[in-house]
Amino acid sequence: MGGCRCEVERKSWELAFLAEPEEVAGIRNITRIHLEAWGLPDQIEAAQLCVSELTANVITHVGPGTPTTLAVSMNGTYLRIEVHDPDARALPTLLSSDADAESGRGMALVDAFADRWGVVPRADSKITWCELATDLSAPKGHAGGLRVTRAESLIALYGEAGVPREAPRTRLGIALAEETVIDVITDLLHWLRAHGRDPDEVLDRAQGHFDPEVLGGGSNRVTRDLHCAPLQQVGGDFVDDLGGMLGVMNEE
Repeated sequence: MGGCRCEVERKSWELAFLAEPEEVAGIRNITRIHLEAWGLPDQIEAAQLCVSELTANVITHVGPGTPTTLAVSMNGTYLRIEVHDPDARALPTLLSSDADAESGRGMALVDAFADRWGVVPRADSKITWCELATDLSAPKGHAGGLRVTRAESLIALYGEAGVPREAPRTRLGIALAEETVIDVITDLLHWLRAHGRDPDEVLDRAQGHFDPEVLGGGSNRVTRDLHCAPLQQVGGDFVDDLGGMLGVMNEE
């Protein structure tokens, strides 16, 4: 099948802002929205912490109201976070700090949560950056492990006749692949009914596996997101129960 059929586009983005304490919550929220769209829910908590601490470092050591830019991109399979500010002299340093200290924890927290970090001095500015590891196999690949890979393989087979091979690599193609997922789910529900099984019971059992796997994997998505729409729920059920269903189907 050759690699990820439904690639995830992760275009670099930047946000210019003034480094003020009241701006931090909004910056964290924008970071969360982008990482959810990038399919990187497990990196949201650490990324938000790093964004907060790097911004706080500018506020503390350069000054409130400093024109600052947040830049987020992929560096290979690492999530890269950069904070640009106009002071080339105030370089962040890693200081040991007591757990109860009111200051000095910023870069220590970044060092603890990021896989690597550093500073790029320029003539009249600097970039403080950090990178977080992901479980991606390629920059445009998907997270989620074996279950997502297995589901994607079935989607590719199932939609081969109706979806051009290159289409899923675009946004339109991913939407078409999503329609294929719906078709697969619907057909599997019909298969269960035809074989005397209770589709609702299978969906409930699959959801019982899906919820703890997602919530226990470091994602900071709120639980209601997993239940807010029937299609989302069935999609999770499909991914979870797919292997077992296919195994039974092969025996028929």
